[in-house]
Amino acid sequence: MLALFFCLSNAPGAQNVRLEWNPLKGLAAAGYFLYYGPEKGAYTNKIDMGNSTTASVSGLQEGQTYHFAVTAYNTSGVESALSSDVSYITPGLLRVLGTMNIGSMGMEFPVAPGHWYEVQASEDMQAWTTIGQTELATSNAWTQFSDPQAGQFSTRFYRLVLH
Repeated sequence: MLALFFCLSNAPGAQNVRLEWNPLKGLAAAGYFLYYGPEKGAYTNKIDMGNSTTASVSGLQEGQTYHFAVTAYNTSGVESALSSDVSYITPGLLRVLGTMNIGSMGMEFPVAPGHWYEVQASEDMQAWTTIGQTELATSNAWTQFSDPQAGQFSTRFYRLVLH
């Protein structure tokens, strides 16, 4: 059985993910294939990793969920069963949900473990004010935020700052 896990790249704004897995025990693996795609079990990409147990996958779209799994293969090219599926939501997208309560604007965005985010607002996209922040994220998930003062402005722009 292969165990697969991920960690976010150190570079803020980078749209890649670094994956690591434990080597297959009990069998001498000649190498590993990394599979990934938009749905669990529907992997549209396959990368031969050789005997490496780490990979960096780049070119991921912000706000999209990707699923990853690994197989080991022997010198004859016979593959093991797929590892457990690991999903990853690529950070960097702020999705406005619309009015949540009278005068309140809702939004959501994916967060990455080990980071926290500032939500900033502006009327002119020149001067930005921090209107809230998240806690340090411990998992890769969608977070919701509400701006209760949105109704006080005729125009309001939003952005996220990754820390």
